[in-house]
Amino acid sequence: MTRLDHPLALDEPRASAPSASADTFWRNLEPQAPDALLAIIRHYREDSRPGKIDLGVGIYRDEQGRTPVMAAAKAAEGLLWQTQPTKAYLGAEGDVVYTALLAQLALGESLARSDRLVGVQTPGGTGALRLGAELLARASPGATVWTSEPTWPNHGPIFTQAGLRMRTHRYYRAGDREVDVHGMLADLAHARPGDVILLQASCHNPTGATLGPADWRQIAGLCERKGLTPFLDLAYQGLGDGLEEDAAATRLLLNELPDALVAYSCDKNFGLYRDRVGALWVQSESSERSDAVYSNMLALARSLWSMPPDHGAAVVRTVLEADDLRAKWSAELDTMRGRINALREALGASHPALAPLARQRGMFALLPLAPAQIAALRAERGVYMAGNGRINLCGLTLATVPDLLDALRHYLPEDLGA
Repeated sequence: MTRLDHPLALDEPRASAPSASADTFWRNLEPQAPDALLAIIRHYREDSRPGKIDLGVGIYRDEQGRTPVMAAAKAAEGLLWQTQPTKAYLGAEGDVVYTALLAQLALGESLARSDRLVGVQTPGGTGALRLGAELLARASPGATVWTSEPTWPNHGPIFTQAGLRMRTHRYYRAGDREVDVHGMLADLAHARPGDVILLQASCHNPTGATLGPADWRQIAGLCERKGLTPFLDLAYQGLGDGLEEDAAATRLLLNELPDALVAYSCDKNFGLYRDRVGALWVQSESSERSDAVYSNMLALARSLWSMPPDHGAAVVRTVLEADDLRAKWSAELDTMRGRINALREALGASHPALAPLARQRGMFALLPLAPAQIAALRAERGVYMAGNGRINLCGLTLATVPDLLDALRHYLPEDLGA
């Protein structure tokens, strides 16, 4: 049967000018600038020069420049292949065992078992942030969310698309490449009761500059005095100082304050980037309030993505359930963290202007470079990084650190104050 013979076939479209409504349907859409980081990836791929260095894309790489599947994750996938009985939908809450085990890892046993805490599986840390943003917008329409300047570029769009107002506070002193705690607290003194503070719990992206325990206690005290709600973005647990150390700030704030949100990503510390594995937990002042929070989380999740993807979360659950796989994963994570911190030490020792990198943590750092210098490094030396000077240290190996230093030598100030 031809298309025209089909009983449900519509008339062939006639060659005529489009109607006024068709011609103007998309008239309010403006072209959007392409993602700058994706452009860097493309330019790097097209560069045929030997010795080029990719410091742009934010993924972990080993000394061979690979982003391998972690051995513990691979073993868990093998078990799932052999034993998984179904591919039926999960509920909107996702894999509840995964969420519970991950809460123990991130928050500790006591907080994870609290009846004031509820959580759901999400598609990556971005999904957790967006679900949290929608929940905030439903609970307090037009609420203000404070975030650091600078921060991860996608933080702003996630929260503004949910209808929330954004304000920034000082965080990073470019002069000495340290956290500006005084400026941060001074700016947050202007926050109003009911405002939300979005805080990167460890391994700050893009600066790598880290708040200390005393700083976190001051933030907890400020939230308590002013009635502010912290929203912790915990995307790199285990890649800074260790699993327990990187979770300490999150646990402190949840222990000290009645209300809090925690967005979590397994993309980096389990190497499950393309599987999009995350979770959102919300702590309320009472178990009765948590019931209402949870029902709203499920309703919002249902409208955003209906059911979360299963495979990556099942891998994490399998790893955390089995003592041998958990130990293997923890050892692999130790190796990854050791490599990152060794690169920091090497860079910090190589030049006075890079010395702060040795004290910072995580995959990212900001180099003290102007946009024209960054463009020149790409054109002349094949060194690729974000336009603000953010680098992913994992794009380096210990062998290529001298190559980067040689490329940077004409652009770096001789001391921190320059």
